[in-house]
Amino acid sequence: MEIIKMSEDTWRIEDNDVRFFLLAGKKKALLIDSGMQVHDAKEIAQQLVSLPIELLNTHADPDHIGSNAEFEAFYMHSAEASNYYNTQKRTGNFIPIENGDIIDLGDRKLEIITIPGHTPGSVALLDIENRVLYSGDTVQDGNIFMFGVQREIHAYIQSLNKLETMKDRFDTIYPSHGTIPVRPELIAQLQEAACSVLEGKAEATDAEFHGMALKRYDVGCAAFLCEH
Repeated sequence: MEIIKMSEDTWRIEDNDVRFFLLAGKKKALLIDSGMQVHDAKEIAQQLVSLPIELLNTHADPDHIGSNAEFEAFYMHSAEASNYYNTQKRTGNFIPIENGDIIDLGDRKLEIITIPGHTPGSVALLDIENRVLYSGDTVQDGNIFMFGVQREIHAYIQSLNKLETMKDRFDTIYPSHGTIPVRPELIAQLQEAACSVLEGKAEATDAEFHGMALKRYDVGCAAFLCEH
């Protein structure tokens, strides 16, 4: 694990192949996800800020919810509840969030953007004044998982289209995997690449994940892992 201070009020915590973020305002701080192998994210955050700390999950895959048990409640989209409680078998209470909701940390407003596809309840956060998008797993240049019942590439493409229409509102993207930062131009590249996979135009190689046979589509800007 590595803690990197990105600005006076923003940190990222590198937890092997995934990262999560701590954002501080004047009144409270927010963890964006809670790690994979790390199970003391709140304790780590309390060493960095002397503010009340809340948690938001961009989605409920296991590499993003490692420290959720430290919190009595956490922000999450209701479409992600089945993934969290049924697929991942986790417990706890979530505070539902919807597209356009604002979380105000005190002179620092974060806007919720729903981006289903990678999972049904995936969300991004827009740090409005700082013009930074926290994109979860949806916009990144690493391996993008598109296999399993909760993933859907048609919805993923539509979410990229949505972000593309909003890109005049952010200059930088901080993803949970891969290179950080990435540029907004990656959104259109991923949209074109995902369409090529959907339409059968992209070439695949065989891959596997925990014994599951997959197809890996290396499309240059990222790689999609799919069931076929």
